[in-house]
Amino acid sequence: MEELTHFDAAGNARMVDVGDKPQSERTAVAQGRVRLNAETFALIKDGKMKKGDVLSVAQIAGIMGAKKTPDLIPLCHPIQLNRIDLTLTPEEETHSIVIRAEAGCMGQTGVEMEVLSAVSVAALTVYDMCKAVQKDIEIGEIRLLSKTGGVHGDYEWDSRQQS
Repeated sequence: MEELTHFDAAGNARMVDVGDKPQSERTAVAQGRVRLNAETFALIKDGKMKKGDVLSVAQIAGIMGAKKTPDLIPLCHPIQLNRIDLTLTPEEETHSIVIRAEAGCMGQTGVEMEVLSAVSVAALTVYDMCKAVQKDIEIGEIRLLSKTGGVHGDYEWDSRQQS
C-alpha cells in the first residue's frame, strides 16, 4: 500500500508539495448518471420543468464546479484548467441523464478531482431543479474513466475488474 501523502508524520492533514514536480500535460474524463422516473425525464426532455432548462443550467453548474474544486475539496491544489467540457445526454431507455466531463491542463498535478467535481455538481443541479416533481431521484455511478500524465501514469476504467 502506498504512503498516505495527505498526512504528515504526526498524522496531521497537509497539502502535498508539488513544487518540485515537472509540469506536464494532464487530462481526465469522468462520468455519472442521474436516474429519473418517466414523467420527470419527459419534463426535462421536453423543456417543461418549471425551473427552466435543466440540462443547460446543469452544464454551466458542472463547469463552475470544476473551476471551484479547490474551494470544495480542502487539500486539492488550485490549478489552471486549459479546458473543461461537460455534456449531459438523455438516455431514453433508462430514463437517465448521463453526465460526462473532460478536462485538461498543463501542470504539476492532475485534473481528476476537477472532472469528478464537475459531474457531481451537474448531477446535484439536475436533482435540485427536479426535486419538486420527484423526490426519489438517484445519483450514481460517478467514476473516473481515464486520466493521462503525471508520475503515476495513465489510467483507464475497466468495468470487468469491479465487484
